[in-house]
Amino acid sequence: MTSQRENSLVVETPEGVRFTMALASPAARLLALAVDLLVILTIAMVMAVIFSLMSLISGQLAAVAFILGYFILSIGYFWLLEWAWRGQTVGKRMFRLRVVDAHGLKLHTDQIVLRNLLRFVDSLPGLYFLGGCVSICSRRYQRLGDLAAGTVVVRQKPPALPDLSRLPENKYNSLHEHPHVEATLRQRISPELAMLAFQALTRRDQLEPTSRARVFAELASEFQTHVKLPETSLYGVSDEQLIRNCVESIYRQVQKRADGAESQLATA
Repeated sequence: MTSQRENSLVVETPEGVRFTMALASPAARLLALAVDLLVILTIAMVMAVIFSLMSLISGQLAAVAFILGYFILSIGYFWLLEWAWRGQTVGKRMFRLRVVDAHGLKLHTDQIVLRNLLRFVDSLPGLYFLGGCVSICSRRYQRLGDLAAGTVVVRQKPPALPDLSRLPENKYNSLHEHPHVEATLRQRISPELAMLAFQALTRRDQLEPTSRARVFAELASEFQTHVKLPETSLYGVSDEQLIRNCVESIYRQVQKRADGAESQLATA
């Protein structure tokens, strides 16, 4: 720990591409945690009603089942949601927070498991007192679970609409023939990844040929881990062209909606 505070996570790839994410403050994390605990409490109350019916058969069995169910819920809630929603829970989504790897790498399942296993330690002696103190003193607002797992919590800005005219010219986008794939891209590709791909496209001429090919190969691989693209959309398409097609497909519909909203406001 150090007194030198960092307010943002700056990641630079080996190819020289830099991007910055604002770190979430302890106050914002506390608010998100309060929402998550409220969700857990609500689910626990529903469980209590269900297990109360079991008490008609055996009160002791119902009590044991409820304790076991609550234990699984309190742990599994954070594990499952942070895994399924790529580092987010209900509270984090509400306050636009996300758990990410501290070095800008892909968040792994073992990191999610480790950071949440240590919640019990962070919550000592109660109300996350220890975790809160460590977070306040930590250079990157990390609690013990984050320090052990090598993670940080960042604050997401509302996604900005990029200028699609800055994309490389293209007469044909092979993904336009697959509207369901474009919809899946908009659903599964995070705003951060989409914006990183857009920035890579607009800065492609600044990269050496070898680095340029490596960047777009890694981006293409990352996109295809989230969305299975049709073979017909990949035939004869380079990694760079594929990323261009994906980015244009992601933002095209969003841009149309924004233009439509502005048009309605102008005529109102």
